[in-house]
Amino acid sequence: MSKLGDDFFLGTKYVRGKLPAHQLDWDTKPPVYKEYPSSLKVTLPPPTTDSGPRLWDMIAQRRSVRAYSTDEISKNELSQLIWATQGVTGVISDYQLRAAPSAGALYPIETYLLVNRVSGIDAGLYHYPVKRHELELLKEGDYSLEVKAGALDQSIAQRAAVVFIWSALFPRSKWKYLQRAYRYVFLDAGHIAQNLALASEALGLGSCQIGAIYDDELNQLLDLDGVNESVIYLSSVGKSIRQSDL
Repeated sequence: MSKLGDDFFLGTKYVRGKLPAHQLDWDTKPPVYKEYPSSLKVTLPPPTTDSGPRLWDMIAQRRSVRAYSTDEISKNELSQLIWATQGVTGVISDYQLRAAPSAGALYPIETYLLVNRVSGIDAGLYHYPVKRHELELLKEGDYSLEVKAGALDQSIAQRAAVVFIWSALFPRSKWKYLQRAYRYVFLDAGHIAQNLALASEALGLGSCQIGAIYDDELNQLLDLDGVNESVIYLSSVGKSIRQSDL
């Protein structure tokens, strides 16, 4: 039986007095932002930040929701969800801080979206460029079956109004943290997914996180190399069907 997981965990431990010697080369630091300059752009409305439900209520009410109606979600709701996960929340000098924490503020996680039913946005696969809070169209059309297949054939990835697809650009973190970076990348993704779950609850939407994926199938769909950048996590979002409606 393979022990890759054991080897990874043991091999990336920090031991006092034995930390890896590493000098940061600022000339080779990977860019923090990824963009698709030639893509069609979809403008998103600005997020609402001055009101909302109590955080403690959202934590208590959060559940994994797997039953979605066929209703659309609004462009405003999608904008709010994206901002809650990766949106810019502050600026220090020329440096943009985001809604979820990231080890070393290196932000290795990229956000892609499968849009199935969002009012005012055509169905397709999109990328979120953080600096401009908009969407970049990568592939127009219905890709719900392909994303479902990549999510171990789980139907929630097809029925949801939108599916967040998170990839990791590993060199962004490895530049500073070497092999230890892989730990931090997955922690970063978890922070982002929890923000999405709470934001969905606050908007009266349901969400479910999806960790079981066919990596290569989703990477191929998004034209990622699977080495420097690879899909690592998904989350489905939609208007939930109440138990009384079933």
